[in-house]
Amino acid sequence: MEQTLSALLQRAPDAAPAIAAPGRDTLTHGELRALAARTLADLAALGVGPGDRLALVLPNGPEMAACWIAAACGVATAPLNPAYRADEFEFYLSDLGAKALLVEAGSDSPAVQVARRLGVPLVELVARREAGAGSFTLRAGEGPCGTAAATRAAEPGDVAMVLHTSGTTSRPKIVPLSQANLAASAQHIARTLAFTPADRGLNVMPLFHIHGLVAGVLAPLAAGSSVFCTPGFNALKFFAWMDEARPTWYSAVPTMHQAILARAPKNADVIARHPLRFLRSSSSSMPPQVIHELEQVFGAPLIESYGMTEAAHQMASNPLPPGVRKPGSVGVAAGPEVAIMAEDGTLLPRGATGEIVIRGPNVTAGYEHNPKANAEAFTNGWFRTGDQGVMDADGYLTITGRLKEIINRGGEKVSPREVDEILMDHPAVAQVVCFGMPHAKLGEEVAAAVVLREGQQADERTLQAFVAARAAEFKVPKKILILDEIPKGATGKLQRIGLAAKLGLA
Repeated sequence: MEQTLSALLQRAPDAAPAIAAPGRDTLTHGELRALAARTLADLAALGVGPGDRLALVLPNGPEMAACWIAAACGVATAPLNPAYRADEFEFYLSDLGAKALLVEAGSDSPAVQVARRLGVPLVELVARREAGAGSFTLRAGEGPCGTAAATRAAEPGDVAMVLHTSGTTSRPKIVPLSQANLAASAQHIARTLAFTPADRGLNVMPLFHIHGLVAGVLAPLAAGSSVFCTPGFNALKFFAWMDEARPTWYSAVPTMHQAILARAPKNADVIARHPLRFLRSSSSSMPPQVIHELEQVFGAPLIESYGMTEAAHQMASNPLPPGVRKPGSVGVAAGPEVAIMAEDGTLLPRGATGEIVIRGPNVTAGYEHNPKANAEAFTNGWFRTGDQGVMDADGYLTITGRLKEIINRGGEKVSPREVDEILMDHPAVAQVVCFGMPHAKLGEEVAAAVVLREGQQADERTLQAFVAARAAEFKVPKKILILDEIPKGATGKLQRIGLAAKLGLA
């Protein structure tokens, strides 16, 4: 296996297509390699070199994809969500110790004002729209980065990307991912999905998150195939992009898949014109009912997989046909070793429920400057994911919930995912998230947020009775909110932690 990003990018012929975008000419793999070399030389001239942290605040699209890959070949990139507010940028830029901030020329992002206040130099990206998708040049913005930096080839242990954990229950932790971590994950994904140069991915995932960066962009490019980079997910534009891109696959989170599914009947001709080899879902659990619908509509297998930032994305995946896909399962180990661990650190046999643990070349060596978190996260060389799960006799992994999301109702433990799947069987329910809400005597009580299918009706009592007929009384949500939309996180994921407060139930 290759151990650096530069080595990964050498595989495809110069003329092979690499990056495409709506209304743009395609950038070839040869042009991408030249762009990476030029970018690292320009950054070094501006004082940003190996080991330095370069924060990226760029909109989704081909320039972000190309710039991230090019810079990550030689410096420690830190992609940040462009939608952050000033106080968030101040936290992340300070916490990262950013050497410079890279933004589009003329950017009005609050990150620019924050960088000025913190004394973080600016580097500006100028898109070359007349050239291939993703082409750009760099120039100095305000404030010197320092003297020209040394240049050298990246080594496997060098940090290539720094991301923060989501921080839903605590201060976000810094996750450094090495060249070797990212290279291993890209190759694991490429092998799982059997990428060939004939493949073209339609990327709708945000490019400040591990799913989009590694599965959406790096893995296919590492395999010599190409990526069509959109400005970000838009269900109204998805099928027009599909018509232009002619993709063989796409990857998304469940909420995106469901929005696409809702518009699929009116776009059956597009689906027929461009048959997909597979669809992929990751980042949160997909209801089995939705998997079945998607496979019926697209006439292609949906490959559900399991990833997290600390593993540079993929840990387990359902296999492509003729392998067996098990709806409700995230599949078999697909890169790192995967096991189930008891609280005392012993590994459990198949069929036993415990914490999912991993170890392998794609797994971070540890959180930065956080010995307490590392002591809690690593046991006997295994990384503890914080997810509860069970592995069946065939090695297929099922996630029963986040340990922090398990609802403790007066000592009775409720898996919110189990209640989700019951409610999804109701014909009126389109989307559901079960979560814990505070209760004075029990500690927590079960609650759920539900979005109904268009034209369907159901009230709280009807849905409670539906669950009561299928599960023990203590699992029946005592509060069910019927909503037009369930609040989502920045990457489009439905988040249980903190939902009670967002919905005024805490």
